[in-house]
Amino acid sequence: MVIKSLELLNYRNYKSLKLDLSEKTNILYGDNAQGKTNVLEAVYVCATTKSHKGSKDREMIRFGCEDAHLRMFIERRGALHKIDMHLKNHKNKGVAVDGSQVKRSSELMGLIHVVFFSPEDLAMIKNGPSYRRRFIDMELCQLDKMYLYRISGYNKVIAQRNNLLKQIGFQPELKDTLDVWDVQLADYGKRIIRARRDFIDALNGLTGPIHEKLTGGRERLTVRYEPNVSEERFEEQIFLQRDHDLMLKTTGTGPHRDDISFYINDVDIRKYGSQGQQRTAALSLKLAEIDLVRKAVNDTPVLLLDDVLSELDSFRQNYLLESINDTQTIITCTGLDDFINSRFDIDRIFKVVNGEIEESH
Repeated sequence: MVIKSLELLNYRNYKSLKLDLSEKTNILYGDNAQGKTNVLEAVYVCATTKSHKGSKDREMIRFGCEDAHLRMFIERRGALHKIDMHLKNHKNKGVAVDGSQVKRSSELMGLIHVVFFSPEDLAMIKNGPSYRRRFIDMELCQLDKMYLYRISGYNKVIAQRNNLLKQIGFQPELKDTLDVWDVQLADYGKRIIRARRDFIDALNGLTGPIHEKLTGGRERLTVRYEPNVSEERFEEQIFLQRDHDLMLKTTGTGPHRDDISFYINDVDIRKYGSQGQQRTAALSLKLAEIDLVRKAVNDTPVLLLDDVLSELDSFRQNYLLESINDTQTIITCTGLDDFINSRFDIDRIFKVVNGEIEESH
């Protein structure tokens, strides 16, 4: 699968843009705050309907405008497809695939797979659990439409249950209605726990060999899933924790409190690892993610690298670039120095200046 072109109208700092992309390597370079990351975000939005940064639709519309339009042409197994996205200030976005309106984001997911890699990902291990849960959810939603349905349903139930817990403080008679939400919470939650465990198990088989190569065989990386509650005891724990939830007016049990741990030679590097170990482990994780998508969909995802190379030493830069030579890649950077001593083939170079892009030759 490859992206052929991207068109933007009133998106972020782009008044109008049409960008034709190479099927291999595309580099967007320029000073900071010129709009490089906005292009990667637009690609991600077209693929998933969501911003990788969690931005709301109205935040992605050009200042002073009422709406924004995104269009992306992709080629998948020899067939050309068109994705249209219409972002609106005060309404839900409109989405169409090949001219037909899409009512649910799950109908779009899986048409094209993208892996986004940013400096924030390198800090994922030392950041809080929400970053690591987001990593799992972003990939699983692309790979499994049922997971997208379940995590969306789970989040809605959590919001409704938390709202009810607050209301019960003023209307105690509503306490009996908690049973209705608890049944749904358990149904969604157990399936989410199962899917996350399977995902981490699959990922673990790929991260180990990659990390050994990155560290010259000195380190063995293991990723461990840490569910807040086991699948088997979820319903029981919801019931046992009910009084505690009522006191705090929030749901304290469930996969919304899960985490992942990372061990190098049996040492938890979230707590005891050096910054270098944490960043190398995160790089191993993202490279494993690419391999996992390849195996799951029998195709190669599109890789979006947002100013990551400047965060890595030359050895890890070269390892990353050599690992993705057969992958369509869009790379952002402030300059081209990172590629001078690299054996990496560059197909197209674009200079980005204040929302304007021109190809360099």
